Amino acid sequence: MAAPYGLEIIDNCETCRWKSDGFFCELPPAAVRAFEGVKYTSTYPAGAVLFVEGQVPRGVYLLCKGRVKLAMSSPDGKAVILRIAEAGELIGLDSAISGGAYEITAEALEPCQVNFIKRDDFLRFVQEHHTACVNVTEQLSKDYRAACFQIRSLGLSRTASEKIVRFLLAAASKGRETKEGIRMNISLTHEEIAQIVGVSRETVTRTLTELKHKALISVKGSTVLVRDKQALEALAA
Repeated sequence: MAAPYGLEIIDNCETCRWKSDGFFCELPPAAVRAFEGVKYTSTYPAGAVLFVEGQVPRGVYLLCKGRVKLAMSSPDGKAVILRIAEAGELIGLDSAISGGAYEITAEALEPCQVNFIKRDDFLRFVQEHHTACVNVTEQLSKDYRAACFQIRSLGLSRTASEKIVRFLLAAASKGRETKEGIRMNISLTHEEIAQIVGVSRETVTRTLTELKHKALISVKGSTVLVRDKQALEALAA
């Protein structure tokens, strides 16, 4: 089905061509059919806000296609990006379970397809389907590990450069091995990277330039090539 924002809407999970190792993509057929009865499929343009920090949780959002920025801000407007949610992830899961207000703001970085599940329907669904309940636990564990990484990077790194190098190494862990090195896509601005690692935009620009001059990385648009992973790991050690 054609849709705005250059996306093709796939609103049937049983016939979805985007299946991955994500949260609902590997459920048993009976659970998938039950999920079909409680989800609402929508598309969002880049920059659209799914929910905001402090909002009462209406439910959870299963990201089928695209990427979503998860961030929190202080009263004076300072923002920290916690992480970038990828396709297959549930967004707003902890608040949907606890009933507490959303702790973060979720904003689409690019056109996205999202399945929304109302909170009551979601809680009933995971109670009735064991595999879904296990997957909820796995997602919460993954979110916890991501939070630990963020704390380690922000609080325990000795220098701003080390924070940026750790960010690149984390991105490289999901990159593609090539003869030249590890190739990855980082479609974030220097300001957004700065908000993730807790430094200034100028520091991000300066550090990336230094790494390029040392031939440790190369950058072309949103594509970053890690040429010497061992050297980066030494800088982060």
